[in-house]
Amino acid sequence: MENKLSKENHEFPKSIGKPAQRALLAAGYQRLQDLASATEQELLELHGFGPKALGILRQALDEQELRFKS
Repeated sequence: MENKLSKENHEFPKSIGKPAQRALLAAGYQRLQDLASATEQELLELHGFGPKALGILRQALDEQELRFKS
């Protein structure tokens, strides 16, 4: 079975870690832009996704002038 992460078909910063990447992909998020439709709390409820990943993604979204859903 081929690992989804090995395809590198997502646009998340690698620094968020593989468990967080897997959690996002499993929840249907493929790109940073997809995260603008999610609240921070929704992401924190994903298994394998934590505060460190949230902070990294918050900064990455900010660099693209995007925000999490309120």
